[in-house]
Amino acid sequence: MTAELLRAPTPEAWVAAAVERWRELLVDHANCEKKAASTALGLLFAYPEDTALCFALARLAREELRHFEQVARLMRELEIPYLRLAPGRYASRLRAAQRHAEPGRKLDVLITGALIEARSCERFGLLAAHLPAPAADLYRTLEASEARHGQLYLDLARREAVATECQGPEFAERLRQLATLEAELAASPDPQFRFHSGPPASAPGRD
Repeated sequence: MTAELLRAPTPEAWVAAAVERWRELLVDHANCEKKAASTALGLLFAYPEDTALCFALARLAREELRHFEQVARLMRELEIPYLRLAPGRYASRLRAAQRHAEPGRKLDVLITGALIEARSCERFGLLAAHLPAPAADLYRTLEASEARHGQLYLDLARREAVATECQGPEFAERLRQLATLEAELAASPDPQFRFHSGPPASAPGRD
């Protein structure tokens, strides 16, 4: 699923920064888990008539909140303070690219969810291979969950494409457009260092 969705791998420069700054990265990771739960709940409220979507995303939201608890627990053990962070470039630009009118909006939110989960899955695997045991163990357990979440969002997007007759080439083209943007944001230099950012645009150790 990850290989199918991601059009560019995470740059080695991002991995190198993450290995050096992984404690700092945990703060954004905690925020990401809350945002993931919020996105799933937002879809529940926006489309209550879609019962299949609601049941699937209710389960996903509960799992994302459990992930937040796991990250927050690790931060507490490591005495890493929780901070409020400004929105990063990655999520902001992906949201800005989503269509605002239906039926395109629902499809775009689901595709974007699949892309974000796929990137998370890829980066969890990279981090698990490089970080010390407390963080590596956590990321190793989360990698499989993110793969499932990405596949769920992709399946829901494909189902929505069928329902709205946006099938075949049209769906593939919209997926390509959003995946191309996602790859650009994940791979190009970024002024902020975040879990889903590109590699730091500034010197190591500074945003």
